[in-house]
Amino acid sequence: MHIPVLKNEVLEIFKNINSGIFIDATLGYAGHSKAILEQNNALKLIACDQDEFAILNSKKNLSEYENRFKIFHTNYENIINYLSEDEVKNTRAILADIGVSSVQLDYDERGFSFTSSKLDMRMNKNQELDAFYVVNNYSLKELTNILINYAEFNEKLASDIAKNIITKRPINSALELSNIIGDAKLNSRSVSLKTLVFQAIRIEVNKELDVLKNFLKSLEKLQNCYVLIISFHSLEDKIVKEYFKKWSLNCICPEYAIRCECSNNNALGKIITKKPIIPSKEEIKSNSRSSCAKLRVFYIK
Repeated sequence: MHIPVLKNEVLEIFKNINSGIFIDATLGYAGHSKAILEQNNALKLIACDQDEFAILNSKKNLSEYENRFKIFHTNYENIINYLSEDEVKNTRAILADIGVSSVQLDYDERGFSFTSSKLDMRMNKNQELDAFYVVNNYSLKELTNILINYAEFNEKLASDIAKNIITKRPINSALELSNIIGDAKLNSRSVSLKTLVFQAIRIEVNKELDVLKNFLKSLEKLQNCYVLIISFHSLEDKIVKEYFKKWSLNCICPEYAIRCECSNNNALGKIITKKPIIPSKEEIKSNSRSSCAKLRVFYIK
């Protein structure tokens, strides 16, 4: 069952928006979008998802609003390119929930979950690279690097896990991979090693950090628009935080500059959330997958 994360908090931000277009850049099963359309009958939705199955189900979920939305099949880094000049001008908010869909986790054939009989992890089933290829064909150095860069392991731990994976090849399912890694937890973090390994492989398969950076860069042409990003991984949250900080700077002169020479008027807007909004204890209790979620909001003037 799909439960939109931080739904009430998202709706609270949308109370400030009276008309125009909002973009759901990671539509999923349209949980957030449906709630927003219900809350404000003056808003229109433009959405996208790279998962065709999600789009099909979202159209059903939004059927009562059929004259108020359109959906594109594309990765969210490209969504701005699908908008007309007039649509860009009238976009008042953009929402991106960049976590893996709960439905993707639940469907065995998608190969995301620890118990899956598949080893896939592609958000877009049309792309070539999948988890099976990464796990069974990447070199020791390549596997080690993705565990260092995306699971944030130290070099020894990353190398040890990579070696263990290589010695057990071929690995044909996520369940096999899960059993190979085991249930141990990282001493310094209250999360299992396999959770972090699976996240790292998924990030590599879908190039998630590069996609996020490209997406954020594409938003810099918007005006009078709220940007809401929900992330579930520390590296994603760090990227969002850094972009929002950069967008809020008036002075963009190099650090070594003796005095400001850039006019000191370069801020794109302002940060709305000085600290990320996190789920309440009640939400985490009813939806454990929300526990790592962080919502950051920026207003582009």
